[in-house]
Amino acid sequence: MQLKYVGDMPLISKNGVGFDHTQPDRYKFLHAAIELLEALSYGATKTTQHLYRAEDKDISSDELMLMIHRYVPDINALFKSCDDKAHDLIHDLVNRVKANDALSADEQTAWLENIKIMRAYYYQYIINKNAYEAALEVLGDEINDGKIQEVCAPMFKNYAAVLNDVVGVLERRKAPIDSEVRIEQTPDGLVAKLIMAYS
Repeated sequence: MQLKYVGDMPLISKNGVGFDHTQPDRYKFLHAAIELLEALSYGATKTTQHLYRAEDKDISSDELMLMIHRYVPDINALFKSCDDKAHDLIHDLVNRVKANDALSADEQTAWLENIKIMRAYYYQYIINKNAYEAALEVLGDEINDGKIQEVCAPMFKNYAAVLNDVVGVLERRKAPIDSEVRIEQTPDGLVAKLIMAYS
């Protein structure tokens, strides 16, 4: 298994393949998620303020894989579940096309061929999505374990989008953590602040 960019969620039909631009490839957000993990993975400490300089540099897919191995405890099980999810998704798509009586034989064949062509794409899209979601869960754990009250990140390289996704992770915990993202202007530019309220 590997992490690599593929693109937005595919939309397959009898007419060809399109892409759902509202469902971007989560690979785009992995770098920011891993950098935030590096910034927050210090455990419980006496201070609640930590300074971490986000680096404006690209990292390779191999480096990203090594970094995610460091933070996600059972990455191999995660990738195995990706295989299962992708297989189930493709199996479901194929079954729905075969059960669609409104399609002619040629339309059905074309649709099934389009699904076949996009099989590897679907697998990679799901791998990237699951790796990102696993990184978010670890981020939620780090925030909770360190009782972090605020995370501040620059408004570039998808940090704000990752912080926004962390809000959902914190809300879904067994003991939910109330949080919100605020955008603020600072002398150094716009920043996104994730603010936690522990009960």
